Amino acid sequence: MKRADVIVGLFAEYDAFAGLIGRLTGEEWRTPTRCEGWEVRDVAGHVIGNVVDSMTGEIGKRTPSEQARAFRDGTPAELAVRLRETAARIRPFFESLSDDDWARPSPVPGRDLGNGILTLWYDVFVHADDIRTALGRPGERGPGLEASVHWLAGELERLERGPVTIALDGFGEREIGAGGPVLRGDPMRFVLVATGREDPATLGADESINVHLR
Repeated sequence: MKRADVIVGLFAEYDAFAGLIGRLTGEEWRTPTRCEGWEVRDVAGHVIGNVVDSMTGEIGKRTPSEQARAFRDGTPAELAVRLRETAARIRPFFESLSDDDWARPSPVPGRDLGNGILTLWYDVFVHADDIRTALGRPGERGPGLEASVHWLAGELERLERGPVTIALDGFGEREIGAGGPVLRGDPMRFVLVATGREDPATLGADESINVHLR
């Protein structure tokens, strides 16, 4: 994906996420999610922790659970403000990056800076879906879905998974390795399967498609 599109998409996603959490009730804030052991407030805390840690240069040094704990006692309104303020502070830095910068190593081992920023976009998109699902709200798609499919396909390659061919509705074919099954159908289902949120059999895949399975 183009560098400019990733930056615009990421910060639009952060703004939407702040809007999603900012007016939640106390009961909604404490609703369990499909992320094991996490309530809505923990999911929000992890997302905000990623932005804060990116701002301070500490990204990758705290686990998702540590990030969640650090922010779980804030109110929805407080964390929405914190997210918007931190995103606004880091955006000029992201926008100043050149193509050469984009290809340089990130603070997270095994990722270049461009991939790290795309990872942030994927992360906030899929966690917004975790919250909407927990609250019984309809899902949303848009550019964040394309970014997530793109990131997950790249992650499968990085992890040397497959062989498998990804041929989702609205997307061209992408081979991971040579041969293997062809995964067709809804790209959102692929995102859920490839992140361990849905049974891989629903897409004709096995557990190796889950990028979080080590």
